[in-house]
Amino acid sequence: MYAANRWAPNKAKEAVLTQLAAWDFRPGQSVLDAVEAVTVLLVATTVADQGHRVSVHLSDQDGQACILALSHHPGLADLDDDAGPEVLHQVTAHRSVTECGMDTGPDGRRVWAVVDL
Repeated sequence: MYAANRWAPNKAKEAVLTQLAAWDFRPGQSVLDAVEAVTVLLVATTVADQGHRVSVHLSDQDGQACILALSHHPGLADLDDDAGPEVLHQVTAHRSVTECGMDTGPDGRRVWAVVDL
């Protein structure tokens, strides 16, 4: 969990990289670059929702990692903003991303990506 401020994306990026290393994932530099960029994009998107905090959730399965960022800002509209498609386009620009998505729920905006490691 991070305060929703300008430092959150980089703190989350470091935490994701640290956890992947702890799980003994040693992807190549291009995949690491994608994980870094995608994490920063996801967290920056949730920070922009102007809630008080954001959280990042990381899971792995079958050589893939799922990175999910949550804004914890309840009451958001159903993604009528222009950020959604642009963010997802930027996320999928990374070749190692196999899936991504974004939605809102009672706990705020959720944005996620699955990365081949």
